[in-house]
Amino acid sequence: MNKLFLKCSLFSIVLLACQNIEAQNADQNKDESSTYRVTALKVNDLVHTKLDVSFDYGKRYLYGKEWLTLKPHFYETDSLTLDAKGMDIKEIAIIQGKSKTSLKFTNDGEQLFITLNRKYKSTENYTIFIDYTAKPDELKVKGSKAITDAKGLYFINPDGKDDKPIQIWTQGETEASSAWFPTIDKPNQKTTSEIAMTVDAKYTTLSNGKLASQKPNANGTRTDIWKMDLPHSPYLFMMAVGDFKIYKDTYNGKEVSYYLEPKYAPYAKQIFGKTPDMMNFYSKMLGVEYPWVKYAQIVARDYVSGAMENTSATLHGEYVQKTARELIDDNQESTIAHELFHQWFGDYVTAESWSNLTMNESFATFGEVLWHGHDAGQDAEDRSRYEKLQNCLRSSKNGVSPPLARFYYKNRDDMFDNISYSKGSIILYAIKNQMGDAAFFKSLNRYLTTNALKSGETHQLRLAMEDVTGKDWSPYFNQWYYQGGNPILNVEYGFANGKATIAVKQVQDNATQTFSLPLKVDFYVNGTKIRKDILIDKREQNFSFDVPAQPNFVDLDPDKILVGQVLDNKKVADYLFQYKNAPTYYNRIEAIKYAANDKSHEAQLILLAGLEDQQDDLRILSIKAIDLSDNQIKEAALKSLLNIAKNDKKTASRAAAIVKLASTGDASYKGLMQESIKNQSYNVIAGGIFGLSKFSTDESEKALSSLDEDTKKHVTPLIKKFSSQK
Repeated sequence: MNKLFLKCSLFSIVLLACQNIEAQNADQNKDESSTYRVTALKVNDLVHTKLDVSFDYGKRYLYGKEWLTLKPHFYETDSLTLDAKGMDIKEIAIIQGKSKTSLKFTNDGEQLFITLNRKYKSTENYTIFIDYTAKPDELKVKGSKAITDAKGLYFINPDGKDDKPIQIWTQGETEASSAWFPTIDKPNQKTTSEIAMTVDAKYTTLSNGKLASQKPNANGTRTDIWKMDLPHSPYLFMMAVGDFKIYKDTYNGKEVSYYLEPKYAPYAKQIFGKTPDMMNFYSKMLGVEYPWVKYAQIVARDYVSGAMENTSATLHGEYVQKTARELIDDNQESTIAHELFHQWFGDYVTAESWSNLTMNESFATFGEVLWHGHDAGQDAEDRSRYEKLQNCLRSSKNGVSPPLARFYYKNRDDMFDNISYSKGSIILYAIKNQMGDAAFFKSLNRYLTTNALKSGETHQLRLAMEDVTGKDWSPYFNQWYYQGGNPILNVEYGFANGKATIAVKQVQDNATQTFSLPLKVDFYVNGTKIRKDILIDKREQNFSFDVPAQPNFVDLDPDKILVGQVLDNKKVADYLFQYKNAPTYYNRIEAIKYAANDKSHEAQLILLAGLEDQQDDLRILSIKAIDLSDNQIKEAALKSLLNIAKNDKKTASRAAAIVKLASTGDASYKGLMQESIKNQSYNVIAGGIFGLSKFSTDESEKALSSLDEDTKKHVTPLIKKFSSQK
């Protein structure tokens, strides 16, 4: 993406109107991450955006007319700067009643610098008219790892030459909406909107807000007008045009709709059907009802990111769109939950700058975690949390990683990383644990209601929490939001003279802060669990506790809220005990991961127990790692594996068990392979064909060739995946 930054000094800030000028520094070696990223100055405020657009598929152009209502934010001004990337501007005029007066302007290809007809005060609204052509395909822009393109407006197969639908859709984040309409393209701006789209009458449209009217035209087109009566940020504007079938659901009297290609329309309820339950859960949890007039979800081809939480109209990439057979193996419930939670955190209250992206993405990831707990229980919630923790640790080296609220970065797109998403979500979970659920969710309600339909930053979240709890949360925010890194704890457990001891060293890189960590410790003593509180706040500390006997097991941080890593001196017997007696998801997966690299009999007992685990990912880990050469384990393991292969509700587990049984070379399992190939699940079929190859390559190849093309297309990469696994 083009990287814009503010060039404003104390004395020129009003004169320049804080115009966003493309960085053109003569020193190409200057480290741009040394630039403090200030929140965009508000000289003019957006009030209402009215668009009338049509499309030229051949040229990949949008022809637009815009009526933009604004007001000075505080100081009077006679100038206006708008972001408008690569547009041809035919006319800019001020609207006065029924008349319009042309305005002088310059256009540098990125921005419009407009001279107004007079000075306006903050109490005065004014409306300008712009006649323009947007040419997104001609923009010379770059994407990022998170958002792979930045053209704003996309024509998909516009000539109809490819084997895919003809579609148009938009992608505004981070600042790409200004590639298809002139605006102040900053997240701290909010505007109501009205978008009139003229399209071929055969196509369906979607945009923000409600569909106010549809008017057929004499030339075979139709004009749809979408109105959003509540203000939202420009990057959250959206349009989509194409051959979509609509499935209509409801939540609390509001329309909930799912837009899919005709092939996938019959499966809309299976794909998105939990959406109303999610809306109900989030509304009650936050104490803020779903705020928009409707909620729509649409699936687009060739999308440049995972999904986008456009206000009232989420756009998903095509990976969400599945047939009933594909849904047997997988769904994208996490993504659906994540994007929905954004309708509160991101849309209703929007991060005021990309430095504060945590106020959008950390919360949406957090909402995704909580949904899994509500829908499938605490174990599923903990599994989701553990996954986020691993993402966080992968983005850290020796405990070093960027701050959560980041005011120094090279490119705003760099903010879309595991820190803003995963780390932020588990930091929120940790403060929830410390604060208590009632106070935590009341604090979120306070933040949302205080800043409703405006923008927010991390300090406002902190102030809401302090207002509710009466406690100063600055130390927590200073540590977790404004400084980077994570703790790495080297822990040694001991027992002597009736005292259990814990020696803790913070061994993260010395460049990283020393953390203050209020944690709990559980001592398991003769069938009793004894809980103690500790505060780790030095690089090296020793703790001792009177206990009635030597602990069978010590569980540091039993709630698993530590946003970091623990290195301890546990042995296989400790892991076996924790799997069976302290069986949180975290303890179970850590035990299985340890056992996977240990060939001892006790380790195999952990893996044997793991074959019966309630979480399919832990069953799969155990299936792959269990050593069937251990004769004491083998009989019980084979019985469990056969049961999984035949009956497991999760098809990935079934496939893993089928492959494992085939690896024994026991010809008695050949019939299982052949039966598996008749299954509806692509996972199970692939497992069966791969397994059959262990007995007869010819029969395996014949089975693959006999499949219909759709099935073959799905199972071939899965078979290759099995082949690549050790």
